Amino acid sequence: MTHTSTTPSYDLLPIIDLSAADRGPQARALLHSQLHSAAHDVGFFQLVGHGVSQAETERLVQAMHAFFRLPEADRLALDNVNSPHFRGYTRTGDERTGGSRDWRDQLDIGAERPARTPGPGEPAYWWLEGPNQWPAALPELRTAALAWIDRLSAVAQRLLHELLTAIGAPADFYDGIFGAHAHPHLKLVRYPGTAADGADQGVGAHKDYGFLTLLLQDRVGGLQVEREDGRFHDVPPLEGAFVVNLGELLEVATNGYLVATSHRVVSPPGATERFSVPFFYNPRLDAKVEPLQFPHATTAPGVTDDPANPLFAEYGYNELKGKLRAHPPVAERHHGNLLTPA
Repeated sequence: MTHTSTTPSYDLLPIIDLSAADRGPQARALLHSQLHSAAHDVGFFQLVGHGVSQAETERLVQAMHAFFRLPEADRLALDNVNSPHFRGYTRTGDERTGGSRDWRDQLDIGAERPARTPGPGEPAYWWLEGPNQWPAALPELRTAALAWIDRLSAVAQRLLHELLTAIGAPADFYDGIFGAHAHPHLKLVRYPGTAADGADQGVGAHKDYGFLTLLLQDRVGGLQVEREDGRFHDVPPLEGAFVVNLGELLEVATNGYLVATSHRVVSPPGATERFSVPFFYNPRLDAKVEPLQFPHATTAPGVTDDPANPLFAEYGYNELKGKLRAHPPVAERHHGNLLTPA
C-alpha cells in the first residue's frame, strides 16, 4: 500500500480518525494510508474518533483535580518511596529525566495486582508488579483510574491492530504478549508552573519504552515533539483528541520503520498549572518482542543507536531501567543492589 503525507508543515500533527475503520472499505483504506504515514514519518499524531466519551473523560479529570487539591500530607501518605513497585505519589522535583529534575508532581498507577517479590533466579523486573497506593479520602479516584486503564487498553489494542494492518502486517501479531497479564501504566500529572530558579523542564526530552502512549492533555499546552528538522515543535491541544506516540518497542519490532520520537514538556509560565494524563500501553513484563513480518521490512533503516539507552529483548528490563533512573529515592531505598556504581 502506498502512503500519502498527512502533515505539510510542522505546525500541526497528523489527525487520525479511528472511527473511519467502521465506515466501509474506502474510508478504512484512507485511514490506513494516513496512519502508515503518521507512524512511519512522524511517530506522533492526534487521535479522534476513539469512542471515549466526554462523560468518561470528565470523571477521570474531576477525580484527578480532586487528588491534587488534597492536603499535601494526604498526598505524601502515598509517597512512592514507600513502594518497591514504583507506585504512588512523586512530589515535585523528585523525578529525573536525562539526569535533570522534572518540575511536576504525579501519581503513578498500574494494573492492580498482588505484590510480587522476585525469587532466586527470577528477573528483577517482577518488582514492578504490585498494588497501587490510593487516597482513603477519595475512593472515586480508584474507580475512575482503573476504569480508564481498561478503557484505553481497549482503544490502544484497536489502534495497534489498525496500525499493523496499515503497514501490511497481521493485525493480531502481538496479541499474545498483551492479554490479561499486560503491564499498562497510567500517570496523573500536574505541572505547577515555572520553578523558582527559572528552570523550565516540566519533563525532559525522552522516548517512551513501550508500544503506544495515549495522552490526554488540558488546554494549557507545553508538550513539544522533535520533528524531522531536529527542532522541538509545540503540540497545540485539540479538544477531544488523544496525542498518540509510538514507543521504542514498536521501533525495535519494525527495525526502525516505525519511529519512536523524542518529546518533552516545557513548564507553563508563572504559577499556571497544567494537567495531563499519559496512558502507556505496555505488554507483559516477560514479553520478548519478535521482529514484525511485514512487506516494508527490507526498507527499514535500523533502530536508533543510543549507547546511553540500551534496549533489551525482554520488555520488563527496559521499564525497570527507566524506573531506576527516573526515581532515585525509590531505587536507593528498595533496589540498591540493582544500581550501577557511578
